[in-house]
Amino acid sequence: MEQDRDLNPDTDDLPLCANTNHILVRHYVLDLTVHFDRKVISGSVVLFLQPCSGTISAALPGIGKQAQTEAENIQSSHWCGNTSDSDFTLVLDCCDLAVSKVEEVDVTSVSAMSSYLAEISSERTGDSSVSPQAALTQKVISMPSSQWRQQHQLFSQCSRAPGVQDGSSLDFYTDRWSLQVRKRGISSPQEFPRVLRICYETRPTGGSVRWTKDQDNRVCVYTAGSPINNRALLPCQEPPVAMSTWQATVRAPSECVVLMSGEEQAVPIGDGDTCFLIWNYYVTMPMPASTFTLAVGHWLQVSAEIPPALEKELAGLPYAICGSLPLTTRSDSTLCYSSLEDERLPVTDYSGMVDDGISCSHGDYPCRFTEQSARSQRVIPHRVFAPVSLLQKAQTGVLPLLPRCLAAANAVLGVHPFPRLDVLIVPAGFSSLGMASPHIIFLSQSVLYAGNPGSGEGTLSLCGSRLCHEIAHSWFGLVIGARDWTEEWISEGFATYLEDIIWAQAQQLSLQETAEQSDLKALLRWRRLCDELQNSEEELQILRPNMENTGQVSESGSSTVKHALNPDKSFMQVHYLKGYFLLRFLASQVGEQQFRDFFRLFVKKYHGQLILSQDFLQMLLITFPDMARKGLTLSAIYADWLDRPGIPKWLYERSAVWSQARLVEEVKAEVVKWILLSQSQGKGRKRKRMEPKVNYKEVTSDQLVMLLELLLEEADLSVATIRTLQRTYNLQNQDAEVRHRWCELVVKHGYTQAYEDVKHFLVHDQAMGVYLYGELMVQEDPKQQALARSCLSLVSEEMDQAARKVVEEMVL
Repeated sequence: MEQDRDLNPDTDDLPLCANTNHILVRHYVLDLTVHFDRKVISGSVVLFLQPCSGTISAALPGIGKQAQTEAENIQSSHWCGNTSDSDFTLVLDCCDLAVSKVEEVDVTSVSAMSSYLAEISSERTGDSSVSPQAALTQKVISMPSSQWRQQHQLFSQCSRAPGVQDGSSLDFYTDRWSLQVRKRGISSPQEFPRVLRICYETRPTGGSVRWTKDQDNRVCVYTAGSPINNRALLPCQEPPVAMSTWQATVRAPSECVVLMSGEEQAVPIGDGDTCFLIWNYYVTMPMPASTFTLAVGHWLQVSAEIPPALEKELAGLPYAICGSLPLTTRSDSTLCYSSLEDERLPVTDYSGMVDDGISCSHGDYPCRFTEQSARSQRVIPHRVFAPVSLLQKAQTGVLPLLPRCLAAANAVLGVHPFPRLDVLIVPAGFSSLGMASPHIIFLSQSVLYAGNPGSGEGTLSLCGSRLCHEIAHSWFGLVIGARDWTEEWISEGFATYLEDIIWAQAQQLSLQETAEQSDLKALLRWRRLCDELQNSEEELQILRPNMENTGQVSESGSSTVKHALNPDKSFMQVHYLKGYFLLRFLASQVGEQQFRDFFRLFVKKYHGQLILSQDFLQMLLITFPDMARKGLTLSAIYADWLDRPGIPKWLYERSAVWSQARLVEEVKAEVVKWILLSQSQGKGRKRKRMEPKVNYKEVTSDQLVMLLELLLEEADLSVATIRTLQRTYNLQNQDAEVRHRWCELVVKHGYTQAYEDVKHFLVHDQAMGVYLYGELMVQEDPKQQALARSCLSLVSEEMDQAARKVVEEMVL
């Protein structure tokens, strides 16, 4: 029985329904099979549960009205069977899943548990309040981290155990956002079954599972990291506080590669006489279920050398192919271990830092921050995967940069939180430039250089900075996460701030070069932020939309994520940009190097934990007491930066300084040359073909972005000038940030000779092209509007759902 319980039509909030204050999932065991013919993933998930001794909400009183309504709706749901309203309900977050059965698993039948059962029986003499099932499950859950391998073996064996002997399934009910489970006569979480098996199947239209085709026109599927996260992949507890470990077995066609969040590289094994292979992954660090990531497709590992036979075949391939090349899953899947001995990268030695007395504060798990071998590991083992048609670009672009970026991140932030990393070039319909998950980064094809390989380091700027951004998320966003999803700036603002520092380190820039590059990037981001704030609702501009209620949940643990389902918000960057500027402001108050050193101390204290804004800010204020004497209190920072829309005064003042930076002044001088050229070419036909000889200065990619943005402010540019501009900078072969501005210039001035560049951008750079559709439509030019509709028809099926919805509202 299923009922569609819609959200309040006046809000775009997302409900997190799981009653995490009552009971928590401590471990998931997934057993899944990928069916490309039906576009579903089928199988089961086994949940190992632990009732909460106290409620998290006791320390976090209060809840929004809608969240309370959601909780009441859950309790008043209609049920099949003879359940009573007094029966305890386990509530899991779930969307677009077809659940067929929920049963209690009999862990007492597992032979490996017999010794524990005897031990428990002797301990339980005279105490019948805890069942053997519950006692055994608690025994496994509470095993020390030094026995994690044994623990995972027991989890695996228990997950395969039969249902309890009475054979009856548990009562369950699904609505739009949740799965609710009851056992008749059970009135408390302490009495509720501790191990459940849920048999289910995903749906082809599931919001967070993307069935599409890669750039070679071959089928693939991946978790998209949408606002609903993983609830369309498995029933789970989505609130961040529900941190858990997991292990997964995935069956997929033998020609496919299965990539997943997991601490060790999976080596596939055969699945009997079937044409499937089995891949096994696991994690030992408890993390929110939203960080779990899966990707299955016909990808190849990018190696330092492409085999001659494959290289010959690649040479004759168009951009997108439909072929059946032999795909290996073993011999070419070894991890890259780069020593970097020849890279001449600086090694930052922090061994001389004073003993700060900070030690791990998280729960018990095998922590890399305490491992001596991890401390000396500048570059973790890594691999890059791509479709065949993009292997060469990934080989010349991503593969050489990755070890340098990893080493630079280690120099800036310290121990790598995860033991390995895969990078996957995802299909064109991916909705952003990148997404970081434990052990795996999804990277858009837009960051790959569009021109010829070997054109210089500057051509790799977008790819390098994006890699640094996603790598930074290993520290801020993953190993340290936000306790309230509305505080995205904790993840995105930090990663944006750190990407510049890490990328400068990877390029071995001097202090002066680093500062100059940083000021240019700051001005570009300032301009982007101003534009965004002028064209967005004020309520979407606030970094802490729940303000004093941030982190608060209902009595059961349910809550809502404000604005999470608003399609406009998914394309806004205010959390990236305003968060980045807040960190720049704080750094200006305490000193750049001191601020970076503080980052390392903060990571050391808070890794493995969830935080709110005040955790970071309070530690900063304590570490630098002089800030209080400047009037920088927690409430002042909230008022100026986090709890209000608009732009703080400091940012207005600082932007004036950035606009006079050397690299910016160089761009302004070039802009003047182009304006003068346009004016001279616009004076009469005879002079139209005459191009005065002008010496144009060579500029970096970021300077070229600034140059085009300034030229976009000009009301008129002659056709001859635009043509010369294109030829001078080879604009159609620059990185995607440059090409985006070039396309805007083409659209603004109706430069029809370059409409093919606009079409190429909208088809191949979907992560960046959403608002370009709006530019095409607002000009009210029939040719441009026809171009927008034509491009939408070409990509609508592979397009991200949220992006398609926004574009269709513009175009249709």
